[in-house]
Order: sequence, then structure tokens, then C-alpha cells
Amino acid sequence: MTNPLQDKHIILGVTGSIAAYKAVEIASKLTQNGAIVDVVLTESACKFVSPLTFQSVTGRKASTEADLWGGEGHVVHVSLGHKADLVLITPISANTLAKLATGIADNLLTVTVLASSAPLIIAPAMDVDMYQKPITQENVEKLRQRGAIIVGPESGHLASGLVGPGRMSEPVEIVNMARYVLSRGGRLEGRKVVVTAGGTSEPIDPVRVITNRSSGKQGYALAQAALDMGCDVTLISTTDHLMTPAGANLVHVDTAQQMMEAVINHTDQADLLIMAAAVADFRPFHPADEKIKKEDGVPAINLEKTPDILKEIANIREKTGFPRRVIGFAAETEALVENARRKIKQKRLDMIAANDISTSDAGFEVDTNRVVLLFPDGSSQELGLQTKLEAAQSILNKAASWFEKV
Repeated sequence: MTNPLQDKHIILGVTGSIAAYKAVEIASKLTQNGAIVDVVLTESACKFVSPLTFQSVTGRKASTEADLWGGEGHVVHVSLGHKADLVLITPISANTLAKLATGIADNLLTVTVLASSAPLIIAPAMDVDMYQKPITQENVEKLRQRGAIIVGPESGHLASGLVGPGRMSEPVEIVNMARYVLSRGGRLEGRKVVVTAGGTSEPIDPVRVITNRSSGKQGYALAQAALDMGCDVTLISTTDHLMTPAGANLVHVDTAQQMMEAVINHTDQADLLIMAAAVADFRPFHPADEKIKKEDGVPAINLEKTPDILKEIANIREKTGFPRRVIGFAAETEALVENARRKIKQKRLDMIAANDISTSDAGFEVDTNRVVLLFPDGSSQELGLQTKLEAAQSILNKAASWFEKV
């Protein structure tokens, strides 16, 4: 399976901020995902959290200011900087921001950054007035223009009691950004992939909708798997409760009509479209302008078909050649393979992922899936019970063989 963090050397810099305790979780998550994490703490960071804490979660020595002037002398920062695949500083204080922006290297962390050519991610954390000062904003912008990736800060309640921008982003968001940065240059680098996710909603009136139980989890897993392979990903989604994978271009839609328009707009140069969304087959013919009152009796709701997105894409693809490849999904409660084979022919798909949503451990809302991959030549592959990310990786691995042959 593709894991951009596996065996990557990451320098995790920690500076003086009350948010330093969150860096322990980041170090732990990176290590659990297979990364080799070397933590470098500034002198002020050690006032908030100890090197031993980081050593306990990474299994590796955490370096402090004393190591710069220790027995190994000046070579410590060179060794750390040269072997790094990524430098991540979280939290980064206003002081360290200013040092990096002006090239000051007066401690182990800043001199290590100067000695490294690895990508740099920083996650600021400071009080709102400090962050909003023009000089701090100038320093952030200088680093951004030089290629640094800035994560956050978020707005919220701060340690000072004030409310505003300055709170460090959550560890999972920072880890996901590290994952994205390290995925660049993957086996499908530069391939443009569009993924749809979630269940569409068709309005009955301003309050009620016709929808389905799709959570969007499989679509988001597919977007993550594509990102992990180096793809440029557009995620067209109806959900707002899942974390968008770092690096994905999120396009929010609600109805089948909106989804069709978004898919057409974003696949005109796409290499791959994966239609994982559960699109409504029917919608009310005349949605009510006002909320339907129960005092008026049981309403008669006339339905009409929603647009067939895959059929429309097949017609466009025949004329333009884009998207180059299309993968569909078939969520069924009976005759799984038979219904999926019919759909792969009708929609002119390159692959279809069929899953039985009647079982308790697969399909809608849960974190696992049982998928059967079917192909136009009649062949098939049963994946068995997997997490949705594992299923997504299996699907993307199959798709990768199409493009690697080109």
C-alpha cells in the first residue's frame, strides 16, 4: 500500500508556546505512520514539555540546545538537516518566525533549517495581537513566498483569554499536510483525478429533502489514496462532516444537477473520474416554495428522474476524449454482480466497484467495505473485507496500471 510517510526522515521543531504539548501527539502520529522523527526543541520549548516525552513516543533522541555545543560540535545540525525529507515546525512562535524570515540562525533549530533543503511546513501559535502585528504578517508572507507551507493558525479561544486567530491547527490537520507534501512526486505525479463523494439531496420544500444514507467515507478515502500517489485531486462532495484530505480541491454540491455541472466543469482535462457518490435517481418535479404543513393533509409528491451523470460523461468523453478513464460504483442490495455488469456496459466504464450495502460491515456509514471490481472484458477481482482506505488503494493501484503503460 502507498504510505507517503513510511521511512521518511522528518525534523519536528518545537518552539516556546503553550501549544507545545500538541506537538507530542504529532510526533506520535507521524511515528505510528512509519516516519522516522527527530525532534529538535528550542530552549523555551523545554519549559513547556520535556525531551523525554518526545523520546518516549518516537523511540529516538530528542535534541536540545545543549546538543549544538556538545561533543559532536557543529556537525549535529548538518547531519539532521541533510537527511531530512521534511522539516516541520509546530508550534512556531513569533520569535522563531522572525528568525527564519531574516535568516538568523542562533540556535540548533534555526541552524538546522538553514542546513536543510527539505520542504518546510510551519504551524504558527501565538496570541492574537502578536499574530496580527504587521511585522509578524510580513514574516509569514516572506516565508510563504520562499516556499514554506503555512498551516493555520485557527481562530478560537487562546491561552490569554482572548478570542481570535492564533490557535495552532489540530495535530491531525498538520500530520495530513505532512502526508500531502511527502506524496508529491508519487507514481501518478501530475495526473488529474476527480472524485465524487456523499449522497445528493433533492428538495421537497425549503426544509425537507430526498436523500440517502451515503456518508461519503469511501469517496474521501479514494481522494486520499489518489493524493498519496501524487495525483492532483478535485473532490466533489455533498458532505460537510468529514475532514477534507490535505491538498484536495473541495467543491461542495447538494443536488444531482449541481453534481453533474461540477463533474462536467472539472473533468474537461481530467485523467480519471471516480464516481463514488450515491446520486439520487429521482427528485420532486415541483419542489414547494414554502414548508409543507401537515395540517394540509398528506401531500402527493410527483417525481422525475435526475440527470444521469455517467451517461452524460460517456457522451462527452466520446467527443473530447476526457476524462481519459472512468470508474463507477454500484451499491446494490441484490444481484450484485449482474446489476454491476449491466451498468458497466450502459455507462461505458473502464471499471466498476460493486458493493453489497445490505451487510452490516460494509457499505454506507461504516468504515469497512466489501468490493468486487469488474472490468469490460468480463474479468473481476473480489477484494474481500477491507477498510475503505485499503479498498481505495486497491482501486487506485488498478487505475495506476492504465497510466503507467502510457
